[in-house]
Amino acid sequence: MRLSARVDYALRAAAELAVAGSHPVTAVQLAEAQQIPPKFLENILGQLRRSGLIRSQRGPEGGYWLARPAERISLADIIRAIDGPLLGVRGERPEHVGYEGPARSLQEVWIALRASERAILEHVTLAHIAAGELPEPVRKLTEDPAAWESPSFI
Repeated sequence: MRLSARVDYALRAAAELAVAGSHPVTAVQLAEAQQIPPKFLENILGQLRRSGLIRSQRGPEGGYWLARPAERISLADIIRAIDGPLLGVRGERPEHVGYEGPARSLQEVWIALRASERAILEHVTLAHIAAGELPEPVRKLTEDPAAWESPSFI
């Protein structure tokens, strides 16, 4: 799975908003706190607002805040708002692609991969991230030393 810079920035900004609670945070404050290019962040915040994940208010008391409680916003919600579906194959949902012959099982692999991603990304919320306390099944995955290793590419 490859996460775009836009998704990375969106997740980091949303984590800042989760910590802020109902207090508005300006785009400048978010950009500085997470070292995100401000102009890039403005576009991302617009996408999150249009998706109904955050709210905004202009003016001296303005800024951004989460549109619903942090425990009701999953990482998957944010990823989908920025980049669309969690897994696509040639721009299609995995259940809509088909293969012939020995490649036939690939569709099931893509569906299993999407299910695996969902098992984590739909259950980890902004509240988990903000508190630094991941759900037990996710935390256990990080305890495997192999999870921290990158496969070598030769």
